[in-house]
Amino acid sequence: MDRLTSLTAFVRVVDSGGFSAAGRRLNMSTTMVSNHVQSLEDRLGARLLNRTTRKVSLTEVGKAYYDRAVQILADLEQADDIAGALQSTPR
Repeated sequence: MDRLTSLTAFVRVVDSGGFSAAGRRLNMSTTMVSNHVQSLEDRLGARLLNRTTRKVSLTEVGKAYYDRAVQILADLEQADDIAGALQSTPR
């Protein structure tokens, strides 16, 4: 699976409080969101989220990973903004 999409799915699950809400925000099925998070966990060999029928919460590893993932996504957004601004600047 695409790591960037999986990273985004993970952050959205945490931000929205669950897989269903994240799926709605991402226009993705709940199953697909879950698969993306599972793919990250498998690749890392660590559990990122504690799952219950009512909520999800971050594990210790998940908290550290989430903090960095948010920064990575913000950096990517900033890079896109810079590229867009430079593209529209007259030469």
